[in-house]
Amino acid sequence: MTPAQGTLLSNIDSPADLRKLPVEELPQVCKDVRQFILEVISRNPGHLGASLGVVELTAAIHYAFNTPEDKLIWDVGHQAYAHKILTGRKDIFYTNRSYNGISGFPRISESEYDAFGTGHSSTSISAALGMAVASELQGNKTRRHIAVIGDGSMTAGMAMEALNNAGVTKANLLVILNDNGIAIDKNVGGLSQYLTDITTSKTYNRIRNKIWWLMGGKTRYGANSREVVKQIGNAVKVSLLKESNLFEAFGFRYFGPVDGHDVVKLVHLLRDMQNIPGPKLLHVITVKGKGYEKAERDQTLFHAPGVFNMETGELKETACHNQAPKYQVVFGKTIIELAEMNKKIVGVTPAMPTGCSLNLMMAKMPDRAFDVGIAEQHAVTFSAGMAASGLIPFCNIYSSFMQRAYDQLIHDVALQNLNVVFCLDRGGLVGEDGATHHGVYDLAYLRAIPNITICSPMNEEELRNMMYTAQLDGMGPFAIRYPRGRGVIPQWKTPFTALEVGKGRIIREGKDLAIISIGHLGNVALEACNLLAGKNIEAALYDIRFLKPIDEELLHLIFSQFNKVITLEDASIIGGLGSAVTEFANDNGYHIATIHRLGIPDRFVEQGTLEELHHECGIDLDGIVTAAIQFMAS
Repeated sequence: MTPAQGTLLSNIDSPADLRKLPVEELPQVCKDVRQFILEVISRNPGHLGASLGVVELTAAIHYAFNTPEDKLIWDVGHQAYAHKILTGRKDIFYTNRSYNGISGFPRISESEYDAFGTGHSSTSISAALGMAVASELQGNKTRRHIAVIGDGSMTAGMAMEALNNAGVTKANLLVILNDNGIAIDKNVGGLSQYLTDITTSKTYNRIRNKIWWLMGGKTRYGANSREVVKQIGNAVKVSLLKESNLFEAFGFRYFGPVDGHDVVKLVHLLRDMQNIPGPKLLHVITVKGKGYEKAERDQTLFHAPGVFNMETGELKETACHNQAPKYQVVFGKTIIELAEMNKKIVGVTPAMPTGCSLNLMMAKMPDRAFDVGIAEQHAVTFSAGMAASGLIPFCNIYSSFMQRAYDQLIHDVALQNLNVVFCLDRGGLVGEDGATHHGVYDLAYLRAIPNITICSPMNEEELRNMMYTAQLDGMGPFAIRYPRGRGVIPQWKTPFTALEVGKGRIIREGKDLAIISIGHLGNVALEACNLLAGKNIEAALYDIRFLKPIDEELLHLIFSQFNKVITLEDASIIGGLGSAVTEFANDNGYHIATIHRLGIPDRFVEQGTLEELHHECGIDLDGIVTAAIQFMAS
């Protein structure tokens, strides 16, 4: 799929082509880009709302700056589709987030216009500052560095650390704050309220900006004129805002807020700002989903809506009456049940209440469920503080994002042996979001930490029982890791049963080889065992359940009966279940046994459907069966 012939976009293959147009034609270019994004993403799902919201901003940046010589970094990258389309990738944009296609996020290896790879939030200012300092050291005094960061990403500590550092430098750095009031769910916290206050103080901003430009470097007031403006501006702030400007307190020149959908005015403003030295921040107001009424009205749903009818906005229905629920829904409903039984239970999430289904608890028990913003480190230590005071926090963080809070997990939770229950959503391969979002390292990075219990459910019933077990007295740090997507049991809401921590179970008897699995992939392993039986291979299947403490009694049983053992995990092949079983066999003298490990290989796996990626990694049904047959023949 390519843009319609005859449109301005059809003739744009690079920002250089864009700059050949009169600035008055940019609104039509933006209209073409927005239409093209809608046409492609309605058929090939992706992050729609964020990219629709920055079409004008994207066009203005590439028109005003000399990219790729000037370096542009998109925080997270949800909003980078217009950028990709305008930088030579419009003819392959239909492959966005597809297997062997282009990434849904900026990638250095994909284009010279992608100055820095992103996917997790709040990294752009740090990276842009590093590039600015590098340019200065390398003698390049003219290169400009632009970081575009959303107001949600600005809540993370890393963004504040970068602002704090950048403000005391002379870096040629422009931070563009894309303020739309929403990340995936509505933004929360003091910074969100501050941006609302500063945005609505039109009198202050109008007066301050007018004075600034009138007394600019080219006026008769001389080189120190803007120092005078700063003093005047501070007086205006005190009288109108009753407080100082946060960003100027960090040492940035602050401009805005401005209309992020007036592309012509944005171009003029960005050109003017290029001559201002040092770190600058431009506050831009945009609307997530801009130009598509359905996405503007329901911004959370249309953040990444899946396949939808572009004309009506109707989403493609995939549900059927007797379909198993998503693990996320089971978590959301189960934590409410548990919280009704145990008044100590609270829920915590860093800005993902809808994605993880904690929004259900927030609606029913608003005083006991907390969205702390995009701040994983804070979420973990916040939970630790509550646990130290006698509560039982269920801290739900996507597995990939949990990596950002590793020190807090060790130092603030495990070292103090606090009963924080980590529900690690999106464990394993996650599909089209690709390498930045796959949750494949959790089993390995958790297993090295003392005091922590690590488990993974094979189905929805197991998830409920693990959550129930985790809140029992004396449990300490407890991690439950489960995948994105649906389980296997439509009638999942069964009575709670306490599990014996560190105990696995036998799923299927066999005599030829043993398969030891953890988590949801055990269901695929069971299918594989049934197929192998038809090929005269009787494979036993064991669901280990708990990676730590691991069931040594069960492992002794397995190694006393089998000299061929396969381990299976939707996680890094280094450091997880396969490593644990191999270590056990070595430590206990089972030297005649041969262990074949199936898992995620030691490389970064790119995007694709789960079926495609599981097949690539050899952990789908065909991969397990083939591995078992070859193993038996060896």
